[in-house]
Amino acid sequence: MSTEQPPFSSRAPRWDINQIVDALRILRVRSLEQRERGNRPPKLPSRKALVSILDGISAALFPNRLGLPELNDEGIDYFVGHTLDTVLRNLLEQVRRELQFVSGLDSLSDADHVDAIRITHDLGRNLPQIRALLETDIQAAFAGDPAARSIDEILVCYPGLVAITHYRVAHQLFRSGAPLTARIISEIAHSATGIDIHPGAQIDESFVIDHGTGVVIGETAILGKRVRLYQAVTLGAKRFPMDEDGQLIKGHLRHPIVEDDVVIYAGATILGRVSIGRGSTIGGNVWLTRSVPAGSNVSQAQHLNDVQVAPVSEPVRSLSH
Repeated sequence: MSTEQPPFSSRAPRWDINQIVDALRILRVRSLEQRERGNRPPKLPSRKALVSILDGISAALFPNRLGLPELNDEGIDYFVGHTLDTVLRNLLEQVRRELQFVSGLDSLSDADHVDAIRITHDLGRNLPQIRALLETDIQAAFAGDPAARSIDEILVCYPGLVAITHYRVAHQLFRSGAPLTARIISEIAHSATGIDIHPGAQIDESFVIDHGTGVVIGETAILGKRVRLYQAVTLGAKRFPMDEDGQLIKGHLRHPIVEDDVVIYAGATILGRVSIGRGSTIGGNVWLTRSVPAGSNVSQAQHLNDVQVAPVSEPVRSLSH
């Protein structure tokens, strides 16, 4: 009788760890060489750290509801100040990592150190404005949802508000010069809520995402005041132009402009640099690749050349930049 052990014995499993480690090292080194980083692996902003930072920012913005529930009036300002001091110091480190990564240098330059402080300071200084915008988003969500019993319920229960909060923080960082940190924050919200908002998008006040799962808003989208989106809405690009070498041309305007007071129902897809006129309603599961005038009502059953237009009393305000 043979005494040879089978390759997968339950007595002493062997994982061939050394061979796996060797193979992974070869692939890792090859990747660094292809990116001309040699033995300088990137030290990127930490997703785990940014999760904690966003929790802290949310608590500072809404200390009574997202902070410590036992806080009294005398202790709120101390809690907010202490939380912000910790959060902004930690954020500064993540922004430093991004700027050093982008520079490709072995250490952070003096200029990038100053820039990291400016970017972090800009976010802190704009937190009151972010809070004010979020108040309009919360009020709009409450006013438009018969199932919502209180303003507080919107803040603590609605995934759309979580995604919007992350977006408004990320958008400020994106504008100030930390786009990678901003993208990570957006992806944290995407993972938590199923809502994907690029931090480069421009979104005005009183913005509502109802239900939310599957919503996608692209980088160059512009949304006006009092826009409401339902689940699975896509504001995306129609095509991606190439340069003469066949490489994607990045940064061009390729996503929709949605003007004030527009409602877009579940499953609608709007692609390309088209404009949805003020006060329009886009029905569920509509596929739209052309502009529609103010006051339009577009349903799945209609042909694109048979859009119903309701009269409007005010001229359309352009949102394009």
